[in-house]
Amino acid sequence: MNLSESLESLKNFDVNDLDFNNAGVWPAPVKAIFMVLVFALVFGGGYWFFVKDLYGEVERAEREEQDLREQYENKAHRVANLDVYKAQMEEMEETFGALVRQLPSDTEVPGLLEDITNTALGSGLSMREFALQSEVERDFYVELPINIRVTGDYHELATFVSNVAGLPRIVTLHDFTIESADRGLNMQMVARTYRYRSGG
Repeated sequence: MNLSESLESLKNFDVNDLDFNNAGVWPAPVKAIFMVLVFALVFGGGYWFFVKDLYGEVERAEREEQDLREQYENKAHRVANLDVYKAQMEEMEETFGALVRQLPSDTEVPGLLEDITNTALGSGLSMREFALQSEVERDFYVELPINIRVTGDYHELATFVSNVAGLPRIVTLHDFTIESADRGLNMQMVARTYRYRSGG
C-alpha cells in the first residue's frame, strides 16, 4: 500500500467503525496515530506518577546541598582561623582582666575617694562639696557617682581634671558646669568610679 492509498483509506475511515477486537485490520495511519496516543499516555502517566516527584526531590536535594556547602565553608573558615580566634580570646581576657583590676573593690573605694580629694586639694582647688551618691548596678559592675563642687582658677581646674584622668583606677567625669565666682571659677561635676560585681 503506497502513500496515496493510505491517505485514501484514511479519508474513507469512520471512527465509529473502530473495533478494538479487530485492531489488526485498521488502516496503517490509524494504527500509527493510535500507537502515538498510547505512547503519549504511557509516557505522560509515567512522568506524572514517577518522574515529577523525583524532580521535586532533586530540587530539594540541590537546595540542601547548597545549604550544607555554605555551612561547610563557614566551618572550614572558622577552623582555618581557630588559632587567630584563640589568640584574640586570650588577648581579650588579658585586657578584660586589666580593666577589672582597675575597678576598685569594696575595700579600695574609700582610698580612691581619698585620692580624688587629695588630687583636688593638690591642684590648688577649694572643695565646696564632695558627696557620694547611691550606687547604680550594671551588668558586671556598680557605678559609684560622686557630686563634686570645687572653686579655683582655670589652670587649677584643668590640672585637677588631668590628674583625675591619670589615676590608676577608672574614674570618669560627667555633667560639667562652670560659673564665674568672686575668687575664680566654680566647677560642679559628677565623678563616676566603678566597682566590680564579683557575683554579677
